[in-house]
Amino acid sequence: MPDKPIVVGVSGINAVDNPGPGAGVARSLREAEGLSARVVGLAYDAMEPGIYMDWLFDRSFILPYPSGGGEAMVERLLYLKHTHGLDCVIPNLDAELPVYIRYAKELEAAGIRTFLPTREQFQVRSKANLPDVATAIGIRAPRTEVVTAPELLHAAVERLGLPVMVKGLFYKAKRAVTHHEAATYAHELAVEWGYPILLQEIVTGEELNVVGVGDGEGGSLGMVGIKKSWITTQGKIWTGLTVHHQPMLQAAERLVKEYRWRGPYELECIVGTSGEVFLIEVNPRFPAWSYFATGVGQNLAALLVRRMLGLPVEPAREYPAGRLFVRYTYELVTDLETFQRIVTRGET
Repeated sequence: MPDKPIVVGVSGINAVDNPGPGAGVARSLREAEGLSARVVGLAYDAMEPGIYMDWLFDRSFILPYPSGGGEAMVERLLYLKHTHGLDCVIPNLDAELPVYIRYAKELEAAGIRTFLPTREQFQVRSKANLPDVATAIGIRAPRTEVVTAPELLHAAVERLGLPVMVKGLFYKAKRAVTHHEAATYAHELAVEWGYPILLQEIVTGEELNVVGVGDGEGGSLGMVGIKKSWITTQGKIWTGLTVHHQPMLQAAERLVKEYRWRGPYELECIVGTSGEVFLIEVNPRFPAWSYFATGVGQNLAALLVRRMLGLPVEPAREYPAGRLFVRYTYELVTDLETFQRIVTRGET
């Protein structure tokens, strides 16, 4: 182990109604046995709740948005390395991952480690490529249409039939029951993320997910499967149960082996009434519920940090089925000092 605590940067600390993964990742690192870590929050807005959760984050810093190529964001990270000793980063937002992947070598040369999918892996798991990925890992995918322009939307909806899911390339999905709704949702998503827009056949059944970490060589550092019992209006898990659904877990193992997956991932699946497993999404990061894995004995965030720093790693193999996850809201009351400091200085 290093002589001094490891400084780990964690993003996605927007623990709001659509929570980011950062708070759960930070909590996992706090509870990691045999890993001495200082956790710093990497935020994009002064009102991200993680900034004020000082029991999880030792300090917090504002980063420039990962747009325009990401050069300003990388410069900020290099500044944090120079001034605060940033050793590694766990990015948890889809929109920032391309920047970290593009600049991984430059960051590592400066002493900032990451452990992320390669550019090719990141492209493979694109929502537009889900049918190919599903076939490769032995399950099915809902029929999907890639819509590259507004005038192509109507015909794509006709081919799939209504109702249909309308999805942005990075985030968000809405259920449309009419052509008008599909067009409205597609326009909203295009304004935010641009084209293409994805249309997807709606598959009904139980929602099952897997969170895991691949070692980059075809092996798994750990994985946990869950069933969503209660979800919010935005489709986010509020309560869930750990499950040992072998077809889904085997599909996750094949994903890691087939693509030599590197770093965290989440498989979102639906198990239909006939027992078939449908792949809905592959997320190349920790999900917001990843602390659930820590709570049942697999501290995936800690395993990831150990792997990225070249420390000894013992992969996690087991977890109990039937454990319950319940999310809750929490009100934090504080003064304005932290807010004023993050606004004026960009750090706490």
